[in-house]
Amino acid sequence: MDNNRAQWGSRIGFLLAAAGSAVGLGNIWKFPGKAFEGGGGAFLLIYIVIVVLIGMPAMISELAIGRASQANVVDSFGKLGHKGYAWVGWVGWLVAFIITCYYSHVGGWVLRYVAAYAVQSAEVYAEPAGFFYKVLGLDAASGTGFMPWMTLLFAAVFIAVCAFVIIKGVESGIERFNKFGMPALFVLLIILLVRAVTLPGASEGLRYMLSIDGSKVSGQTLLTALSQAFYSLSLGMSIMVTYGSYLPRKENISRNTFLVCTMDTLVAFMAGFIIIPAVFATLGPEGVGKGGGFAFISLAGVFKAMPGGVLFGVIFYLLLLFAALTSTVSLIEGIVAFLTERTGWNRTRTTIICSAVMFLIGCLYTCSQAAFSLKGIWFDFANGFTYPALCDAMEFLTDRVMIPLCALGCCIFVGWSWKPKSAVDEIERCGIRFRLAKAYSFLIKFIVPAAIIVIFFVSLFTGTTLS
Repeated sequence: MDNNRAQWGSRIGFLLAAAGSAVGLGNIWKFPGKAFEGGGGAFLLIYIVIVVLIGMPAMISELAIGRASQANVVDSFGKLGHKGYAWVGWVGWLVAFIITCYYSHVGGWVLRYVAAYAVQSAEVYAEPAGFFYKVLGLDAASGTGFMPWMTLLFAAVFIAVCAFVIIKGVESGIERFNKFGMPALFVLLIILLVRAVTLPGASEGLRYMLSIDGSKVSGQTLLTALSQAFYSLSLGMSIMVTYGSYLPRKENISRNTFLVCTMDTLVAFMAGFIIIPAVFATLGPEGVGKGGGFAFISLAGVFKAMPGGVLFGVIFYLLLLFAALTSTVSLIEGIVAFLTERTGWNRTRTTIICSAVMFLIGCLYTCSQAAFSLKGIWFDFANGFTYPALCDAMEFLTDRVMIPLCALGCCIFVGWSWKPKSAVDEIERCGIRFRLAKAYSFLIKFIVPAAIIVIFFVSLFTGTTLS
């Protein structure tokens, strides 16, 4: 163990930080809609099986790579004697960088909604879609775009908070923040869950989520559950390798992985049991959706129709805010860890420069929603390069290409180059025998890579958005 390397101060600190990384916006605004489309309880059962058979072995592998190498995601493979796999780390590092560029701005949207529900809920209620367009810099009435300065300011505040946490360090910053953020997130979930299930008409939504509708289960359902579990656990993004490098030898990697996956799955399930009953009770089953438009437009209609909607609107967007913060902090840490170790820059300087650059690039993402065109600056053979093209390219590269590629590289590295025995040896350094070593070895060599390849080819070549 490198005594000069930062370490988690406690097991609970690592667990909450890793769970905070895994718990993101997708758990809350995508999972419920996917569960609804996949047959409610049937989707939940499939999801659990996939997390156990695919998600856990992949996470164990990334944590083992990090702790064994005691290095950032790019250098970790070389430290383990396989420099040829450095490309895997570079892909993971670039994924974290690109995602942070736009994810931090989505966090700014969420922060603005928290403020809006607190001080201008009447405007949000008057026309939910119109307010969302205004946030993104588009006049819904005229269809013209404008520079959304206020939204960009909120995004700057959001990334500044994340940067402050990173600057404070692993134990004093990331760990301490998550010790507050994750319990707060669960408290908000419980409050919303109690309110949602007690709404008149919510019982139909509950019944749907608890029933198993086999008629809605198909091959697409399996692929959707597979990809949701995979992306939800923050695999292939450099995060778990980085966090694993701060993990003391005494910690049980397999047990901690189980706990992190359990917390992440619990948040997703709770979100499902909040949103589906609430939508059933207010808008009806036809109101169920997923993604940003659903979270910022449709759910605003749910809160409008709900007694005490302003209060619960604030609570819901605070929940989204904590999820966005904990995930963004982990993404930035992976970026900063590599640069500080490679360049020798101090953490403060590196964090400020990286955050500023990512914020500026992300401004294009926020403005893209208003469909501006930068003719004369960017070039397109037809009509000039438009912001939406850049927006789509960023998400396409990360979600459909780079994340599966990085995760596949990690699995092939552990399964066929470093060998599962090396990973098992690292897992057992805590002094406890890994009783599922044989099952893990089989899964990481054959099943997990096969599942990732399926995700990769289906999403890349069929145009199906699985993430």
